Amino acid sequence: MSQAMLYHGFRVSGYTLKKWEFDQHRVLMHLEPQEHRVCCSACSSQNVIRRGSQIRWLRHIPIQSDMTWLIVALPTVECRDCGVTRQIKSGLAQEKRSYTHGLARYVVELCRHMTIQGVAQHLGLGWDLVKQIHKEHLHRQFAEPELRQLRQIAIDEINLGKKRWKTIVLDLETGAIVFVADGKKGNVLKPFFRRVKRAKAKIVAVAVDFGKAYIAAVRKHLPTATLVFDRFHLVKLFNEKLTKLRRDLYRHAVGPLQKKVLKGIRWLLLKRDAHLDDKQSERRRLEDALRLNESLATAYYLKEDLCQLWDQGTKERARKFLGTWYQSMMASGTRILHDFARFVMTHQHGLLAWYDHPISTGPLEGTNHKIKTLQRTHYGFRDEEYFTLRLYNLHNSRYALVG
Repeated sequence: MSQAMLYHGFRVSGYTLKKWEFDQHRVLMHLEPQEHRVCCSACSSQNVIRRGSQIRWLRHIPIQSDMTWLIVALPTVECRDCGVTRQIKSGLAQEKRSYTHGLARYVVELCRHMTIQGVAQHLGLGWDLVKQIHKEHLHRQFAEPELRQLRQIAIDEINLGKKRWKTIVLDLETGAIVFVADGKKGNVLKPFFRRVKRAKAKIVAVAVDFGKAYIAAVRKHLPTATLVFDRFHLVKLFNEKLTKLRRDLYRHAVGPLQKKVLKGIRWLLLKRDAHLDDKQSERRRLEDALRLNESLATAYYLKEDLCQLWDQGTKERARKFLGTWYQSMMASGTRILHDFARFVMTHQHGLLAWYDHPISTGPLEGTNHKIKTLQRTHYGFRDEEYFTLRLYNLHNSRYALVG
């Protein structure tokens, strides 16, 4: 085999192929270093004396279904210049590793498209070895994500089960997770804010839910950034109020007819009017319930009105719309709606900030779904460091269920 074929076919340079052989689905390639490679590993001097050699077996990229091994004779040399006696560097693999750089790169590329188990089966490697290769690569890439270019971020928590919570910070411009921490309190963000300060990042807007811990942390550490409260969480809170109101009405319903109409409409109240399924008689059932319960009807239609807050075109028109909506809520005569209306007006600055920075935690909600899917395919991660690194790499994974 020519040197050109050795390089272009197997990406091996600086070595001479002495022979190759086939042995039970294995391709064995015996290599010796060329003279220019025989140099001191400490000072790179070629003024050396050979002191024997050792054979090193290195796993390489397979040829179809056959495993490929590079059997490399690496000489030990004594340097006349610096006096060090040491084995030369192979250039093919890291020290104390039984696989080549080429195989490691191939494994990393496959991990973008396949599960770890699939890669292990395809290459005939152990699951732990594939994970180790992938983890080392991710550590080099994401041990400390770059924050200098951060401008708009979203902060939210995710529940991983068994009272396990993680705080996630997402770069809304790139879709990359830039920080992961255990817990959901505001103090877990301190390391992130320290890194932001060191990187001199100029964050202009932060999308958050209505959690007091995150709000306080952002206002303390990013006083010049604009807080933007998420519309999804606002509608979710209103839906919770609707559910509580329906439950109270059902508890105080008079007669079996009212109870029958109110029963089983919880999910219909949570749906937008445009999403009601006429084939399932959902609109008729909801209208019957609203017709018999004035306070429930008022709450439902005011929720539909609130969803129009983000369709007003300008911030000033949205402000006027919110004031009119607040007056309607206060005129409803229902305490639950009064409390929610006051809550909304308390946070109106962050809600209207959407017109200055049209961002939300929506992309982070989608990312959280991917995280849970990733965790589920692994039946729970026992290596927390690897799990965190996988989260940093999630936006690069074309195969979302890599496991």
